Amino acid sequence: MATAPGILSEWPWERMGNMKYLLFLPIVAKSAYQNLTGNPGDNICLHVLLGTALRYLHGQAWMTVSRFYAVTEKHQIQRKGTSFKQVDREGHWDDYLILQAWLIVLVHGFIPAFQNMPMWDTNGILTLLLLHAGPTEFIYYWAHRALHHHSLFSRYHSHHHSSFVTEPITGVVHPFAEHILYALNFAIPLIGTRILGGASIGMLYFYWLWFDFMNAIGHCNFEFIPTWVFKAFPPLKYLVYTPSFHSLHHTQVHTNFSLFMPIYDYLGGTVDKNTDLLYENSRKGRKDQVDSVFLAHGTELLSLFHLSFGIPSFAAQPYKAKWYLLPLWPLTVPIMLALWAFGHPFVADTYSLEDKNSQTWIIPRYSFQYSMKSERKRINRLIEEAILSAEANGVKVISLGALNKSEQLNGGGKIFVQKHQNLNIRVVHGDTLTAAAVVHKIPKDVTEVFLTGATSIVGRAVALYLCRRDVRVLMLTSSQERFESIFKEAPVDCRKYLVHVTKYQDGANCKTWIIGKTATVKEQQSAPSGTHFNQFAIPALEPARKDCTYGTLAAMHLPKTMKGVRACEMTLPRGVVHASHAGGLVHALEGWPHHEVGQIDVNRMDVIWNAALRHGFLPVD
Repeated sequence: MATAPGILSEWPWERMGNMKYLLFLPIVAKSAYQNLTGNPGDNICLHVLLGTALRYLHGQAWMTVSRFYAVTEKHQIQRKGTSFKQVDREGHWDDYLILQAWLIVLVHGFIPAFQNMPMWDTNGILTLLLLHAGPTEFIYYWAHRALHHHSLFSRYHSHHHSSFVTEPITGVVHPFAEHILYALNFAIPLIGTRILGGASIGMLYFYWLWFDFMNAIGHCNFEFIPTWVFKAFPPLKYLVYTPSFHSLHHTQVHTNFSLFMPIYDYLGGTVDKNTDLLYENSRKGRKDQVDSVFLAHGTELLSLFHLSFGIPSFAAQPYKAKWYLLPLWPLTVPIMLALWAFGHPFVADTYSLEDKNSQTWIIPRYSFQYSMKSERKRINRLIEEAILSAEANGVKVISLGALNKSEQLNGGGKIFVQKHQNLNIRVVHGDTLTAAAVVHKIPKDVTEVFLTGATSIVGRAVALYLCRRDVRVLMLTSSQERFESIFKEAPVDCRKYLVHVTKYQDGANCKTWIIGKTATVKEQQSAPSGTHFNQFAIPALEPARKDCTYGTLAAMHLPKTMKGVRACEMTLPRGVVHASHAGGLVHALEGWPHHEVGQIDVNRMDVIWNAALRHGFLPVD
């Protein structure tokens, strides 16, 4: 909201939440009735619905492009990043679509002059553009300047300017009262074209989509208009703005007020003095130094839309397959196949902590593909490609997320270090902090735990750490050999605390379970009433016992100094990452010179834990 919201700031349907989409139902019903009865007239309701659907797709396309790092990285204008707060504020960007859809239907219904229009009239489109360039742009310029007067700015326009770093949809995020003002102004070309002759149904499609396109240009935050365009036709700088031109309005506030045509700023003396310089510098481009990379992968097919450049509001919530995404599921199959055939590691998001720039990269594979033996070599080649690409770009640390550091796949990243012994980049699986997060959740008065996944990289470290605390560890494993290997690693006086068990029933008298391998509902039934399930296996357990409690995965709250985070890390809450991800970030912050691959050095668990706390990471209870 604005800093001091004025009258009509709130949208009439704001408190309806997602139920606001029911406001389209009367338009849908009227369109259906007209077409089913064979009396559609000029079918305005259907055209309004189709036009609105195209506007939704247009907005999503711009958001995807503007957040796709490979497209925007070099020519980004502002690099401070957005936030969850901005995502929530701009999550209501489509309110204006509902408003304008209803305005068109009402005007068409009550003003006969707007009924029975032809589908297209080229002369009418030219008239529309001239009326927009004249009265509409002129009125907008002066209205916009008025909205920057202290009283109006604090009551209304400050809501829009809360977005310092803009996104394509930022341009339509305003209080309700402002949109009423804009609707009246933007109606001038439509009404004027009807009066002068040349109005058509196509005029509606054209003006809506052209307007949205121009609005997105000014707020997309990357300068894509090449310099040769203005060199070939110099007067164009007065007729069409650039992304950097309007970006200055958001950073300097009291300059560059024009809608789409800078000529009004030139005439009004409000052009920012840095306009040309920012444009030129943005076109020259630059590439930020990245210090650390977290290498993730897809989980299930719909997780594609949970990426930052997918659906912003979806990505800003913990991942859960939504029913309204099911129509998109067929799209995921050809995309998955294309990624399998041609995909390479790509950047999903960027953020910064202290003086370090970090990124999340994605291996173009899904979880089910990691279980296919035929895919292991290909996946390892992709991981190796990511490591070498990161090193070539000066990255200091790359941490392997989830299945990318599977022991069966690559020995916890060990094979890459062995193959490339002169790496300058540090390869980190991050599991040292994962193990530390697990053991620090175990209360000091606990004397016995039941551990599944006991011989995994994390399970081994947890067992060896806890036995040093004189905690009896019931290690569930079918492999006597693997148990004995870990048993021999423990200090001689602590070995008595490591106990080999082979079935879940062996934990029937232990109320502290540590789940390192997902347990079925039946397997969970072996735990006694009152058991607390600690977890580090992914995915997390589905709670099956009401008489037991379930801890969260080994995860850490990000420091408050972390900037640019706008997507949840899969199923985790906002501002929380898996402990292995946090481990990679801490490794980079500390500048440690060693790789962290293969088995965990138990002696370093407290070292990295204390370092994480020192940098502001906090454990998730």
